[in-house]
Amino acid sequence: MLDLNSELKQLVKCCQLHKARQMFDKMPHRDEVSWTTIIAGYVNSSDPFEALILFLNLWIQPGLQKDQFMISVALKACALGMNIYFGKSLHGFSVKSSLVDSVFVSSSLVDMYMKVGKVEHGCKVFEEMETRNVVSWTSIIAGLVHGGYSMKAIHTQTIKQGFDESLFVINTLASMYNKCGKPSYVMRLFQKMRMPDVVSWTTLITTYVQMGEEENAVDAFRRMRKSGVSANQYTFAAVISACANLVVKEWGQQIHGHVLHLDIISWSTIIAVYSQAGYAKEAFDYLSWMRREGPKPNEFALASLLSVSGSMALLEPGKQVHAHVLCIGLDHEAMVHSALISMYSKCGSLKEASKIFDGTKTNDIISWTAMINGYAEHGCSQKAIHLFEKIPSIGLKPDYVTFIGVLTACSHAGLVDQGFHYFMSMIDEYRISPSKEHYGCMIDVLCRAGRLSEAELMIRSMPFCSDDVVWSTLLRACRVHGDVDRGRRAAEKILSLDPNSAGTHITLANIYAAKGRWEEVAYIRKLMKSKGVIKEPGWSWINVNDHLHSFVSADQSHLQSEDIIAILKLLSSRRGDSLLETCSSEDVED
Repeated sequence: MLDLNSELKQLVKCCQLHKARQMFDKMPHRDEVSWTTIIAGYVNSSDPFEALILFLNLWIQPGLQKDQFMISVALKACALGMNIYFGKSLHGFSVKSSLVDSVFVSSSLVDMYMKVGKVEHGCKVFEEMETRNVVSWTSIIAGLVHGGYSMKAIHTQTIKQGFDESLFVINTLASMYNKCGKPSYVMRLFQKMRMPDVVSWTTLITTYVQMGEEENAVDAFRRMRKSGVSANQYTFAAVISACANLVVKEWGQQIHGHVLHLDIISWSTIIAVYSQAGYAKEAFDYLSWMRREGPKPNEFALASLLSVSGSMALLEPGKQVHAHVLCIGLDHEAMVHSALISMYSKCGSLKEASKIFDGTKTNDIISWTAMINGYAEHGCSQKAIHLFEKIPSIGLKPDYVTFIGVLTACSHAGLVDQGFHYFMSMIDEYRISPSKEHYGCMIDVLCRAGRLSEAELMIRSMPFCSDDVVWSTLLRACRVHGDVDRGRRAAEKILSLDPNSAGTHITLANIYAAKGRWEEVAYIRKLMKSKGVIKEPGWSWINVNDHLHSFVSADQSHLQSEDIIAILKLLSSRRGDSLLETCSSEDVED
């Protein structure tokens, strides 16, 4: 039994929950450890629904003792799933069985009540605890902050109880002050820490970024590395955000001067910074330099380069990164594998993306999502939907990004009913709360189908403040379908958020022009002139001999403009028309 439980724990620890569940279901005998392990696996995988179903099955099993660890895990599932009713039942059982006296159970109760918004219940459990640990204090602080309670009162209580020396509690307090916009308090707490950990440093770096002090954020990152503390994904997210701002300010040259002293993490961070900021050339330059002078590139750096290659449609540089990935054997890393699929998809090479996807030896939802999104973006809606429908059969569960892909596919194919089916299954079956992006997809589904009144109703009934993105979707649809009144309402909403939106003014004027309402057109043009609203030209680019050329409409700034125009004239004569003439259109302004 011990060996089986050890193997089960290892599978759960390695995030192979599907295999763990298969093993669990085939076990001839399951003890308390087996049940707690598999339930904890589902909790850690953010699947509280399945965790609680398993716990109910455990409950009716004869001869099994419900101990403090088992109840604590079930309470975590209740907190994650916002299941107050089940949580209260567990609370009652804990009192009857005296398990509530365990600091593990009582702390989990506090955490559960705070996360479901029952602050009074959480405080009552906390006050009745005979002993309180770091977890209980952290839970109560975080819950009270979320409930809008006084920061000073919370901090005072931690000092009175002697918990101000605990690093966990101090980190929670620092995070509290950071989220509430009190950076000076974060600094003071950090200075009092004897041995800051990664959470402490990350909070400090994030605070500097929020204050606009990017140099201090990067300096804090350096000091953290010197102190021997290893960065995590949240640290990198914070420092990359700082560096991206500094790159825009041409601060990147300062990094360049210290490049020979960088380690693998620093190299990867710099490449990611340039990639995220859209500096493709600089990112690839650093990759070349890294290969000559530094350590071997890791999956983080390569995935960043593949991302910028895809976003800028740089197929050849993307292929070069792919070749390097194959050389160092990182093609089966989930992060790189999904980035390759995404890069080829965004560059229009769906055949190559499909080949990479089909050749994978392991299944992960990130790669499946990348392929679904690739098909959806290129109008291959049925392929995207077919792939989405296969996900449950291989033991995976779609995440919120996967649903964006399949909803986009439904939008492009005009599948309104099927789109709503997926939208509701996301909520009811997978317990995923729709984000603005999901609502945006559904609004696009309705707009493309010409169901503009339903689209407007959905925008107004969203559980979020509607932004200019969804209203712009409706405005464009109103232009296509000639809905003047609704278009005017959409434009008014956009202009209340962004008064100088040139595109909105122009689209509304075009709606009026299509209906021959020239007085309104003249008014819009006059309004744009009085506000000084000018439409920024759209940039295009083309890669020639590994050199990126960018240009705008009627641009003659290129050194070879005369040669380019001569070639265009030659092509025009062969086509029998003029590529250089402005196309006639009903648009007020292109």
